[in-house]
Amino acid sequence: MIEFLLNGRMEKVDQADPNLSILEWLRTKMRLTATKEGCASGDCGACTVITGTPDQSGSIRYEAINSCISLLGSLHGKELITLEAFQQEPGHPVQRAMMEKHGAQCGFCTPGIVMSLVALHADREGTAPDDHRLLEALSGNLCRCTGYRPIVDAGRQAMVQAWIPDATHPAAGLGSSQAPGELTAIHRGSSITLTTPGGPRYDAPVSLDELRTLRRTFPESRLVAGSTDLALEITQQLKTLDHLISVERVAELKDCKQQGEELVIGAAASYQRFRGPLSGLWPAFDSMLERLGSLQIRNRGTLGGNIANASPIGDMPPPLIALGATLVLDGPDGERRLPLENFFHDYKQTDLKPGEFVHSVRVPVPRANERLYIYKVSKRLDDDISAVLGAFRLTVDNGVVTDCHLAFGGMAATPARALWAEAALKGQPWNDDSVTAAITALASDFSPLTDARASAGYRLQVAGNLLRRALLASTSSETLMVTDYA
Repeated sequence: MIEFLLNGRMEKVDQADPNLSILEWLRTKMRLTATKEGCASGDCGACTVITGTPDQSGSIRYEAINSCISLLGSLHGKELITLEAFQQEPGHPVQRAMMEKHGAQCGFCTPGIVMSLVALHADREGTAPDDHRLLEALSGNLCRCTGYRPIVDAGRQAMVQAWIPDATHPAAGLGSSQAPGELTAIHRGSSITLTTPGGPRYDAPVSLDELRTLRRTFPESRLVAGSTDLALEITQQLKTLDHLISVERVAELKDCKQQGEELVIGAAASYQRFRGPLSGLWPAFDSMLERLGSLQIRNRGTLGGNIANASPIGDMPPPLIALGATLVLDGPDGERRLPLENFFHDYKQTDLKPGEFVHSVRVPVPRANERLYIYKVSKRLDDDISAVLGAFRLTVDNGVVTDCHLAFGGMAATPARALWAEAALKGQPWNDDSVTAAITALASDFSPLTDARASAGYRLQVAGNLLRRALLASTSSETLMVTDYA
């Protein structure tokens, strides 16, 4: 059984199909139809709702998420807020501003836009966020009718207006720092199982030992964290997943902390959770992570999921490979470690053994004269998948490249280093001639494919251009963006 708050009221779900999305449950079981389905893949934002998650201290964190690809079982011990929570007059400042600034036409996308802005309003900490944060909050919401100017205008207006609901309001706790005591107790409670008689099963353990036991007993089960990719098998491929094991409540897998000369990021840590600590050490990650999916995706998606998914165009593996990160795997036989670059064997094939799971990633801290450059090329600036991603860790002493790791995504069946290009650079002056030689060597490293995102020739040329961009960024007096798009 799962328990959670829905618009201020406690809900208990004893039996339900674990493949059920929050969106489908809201619309078909609860008849709360303000939340819309636009794409069923987390791309359009029409399904945006707000969840509140208690942390270990009892504080609550409110986030906008895509309900179309978030599974019902993930709500246990959380608060769920939908647009129906704001039906009482005079409404939320965001709703009033959307009307006054003419931010809606057909209205299909509007509920999701409102909820994204409401989440930002709750997170503003007493001051109006700047346009950068406003646009980031809206980056996962598409609108085909109005254009975005009136929506942005509405956001600017709403952020300077207060919203003070009374205690009877369905979303009265939104924006408060403390979770309701009952919710905190549920969140910290024991493991749960959600199922229907003879149907699929969903387990959510709360400790590593429980997780290991479940994986030993059910090695064919599918692990789920943020479900930002796995849920597409349900919504797009119409599969029924027989057994899901959630790692979301295993505290040991959600940590992100520095241990000596390494930052240790748990596999279940969301992008938003580890963005600050990782970018604090390696600033190039900040702009790249801002373009990884949308804010709704980054609130749910996890590092372990991005790695274990083994996509050749996943954004996190190339820069982590460039840094020489170590992957920690766990399972029935205990922990083992290996360099992340050795984890990927072939397309969607990894070093995971039956019953194993990704535990954490250990990222080295910068050493003297080390710089990291990350460049992402995609057809769209926000909320898009890479055509090519290049990540370059360079150590330059007295104008000479003493060490380098050059890693790419989108250039092969797996994320991979460009070993020939590295050899062409090491020991050479960091200048245009040596970079030109390294670019030529890329043809020996990769034979990229042509697909809907880019041709093979385009990918090879862009990969070289990105390396040249790193040279320009390191030698120019002007600061060049660490991400790009085409």
